Amino acid sequence: MSDGQNIGFGDHSFSVAVYIAKPPPMPEYTHMDGLYPLINEQINTINQACGNGWRKVFNVYAKVLFALPSEYYCFAKKTHTWQQYRDQYLLQELSQTALLFSPPKLSAGNTLHIIAGRTHAKNLLNQGLLEAELDWLDGEFAIDKANKLIVCPYFDYRQLSNLKIARLSQLVAKCLESS
Repeated sequence: MSDGQNIGFGDHSFSVAVYIAKPPPMPEYTHMDGLYPLINEQINTINQACGNGWRKVFNVYAKVLFALPSEYYCFAKKTHTWQQYRDQYLLQELSQTALLFSPPKLSAGNTLHIIAGRTHAKNLLNQGLLEAELDWLDGEFAIDKANKLIVCPYFDYRQLSNLKIARLSQLVAKCLESS
């Protein structure tokens, strides 16, 4: 991975970025060197090749976007269901979303940064790849309001249940109110 460059899937003009440790284990994603918008059916192709774990990542990401406060984000206004949003917009060009495998590049902009997984966040901190003042609210959630950064459980139904997605949405509102 190159220093300072966003590596992953999504729109170059993202307003929401989710960070996870590794790309899908497929040859075409082994040596990614930039940010690439997904195209129709690419999520389904990844799901079929990589199994249920990746299906959960994409499903939970769409559910999170659908749950974000509507006064700040319009993702839920684009389609009737999170499933339609996932299939028609998620990580595609003009979606304003990104799934990144590179460390967060925090700035004073309006981008919301979500690190999926406490272990991933702590690894980034320990490696000096993340400079943030995280306020750990409990063993699963942390927030850095100044950088619009939230750490939450990994994007898996068992770890990030609907109840925890609702909590994440509340933390997003809290984070954005202060900006």
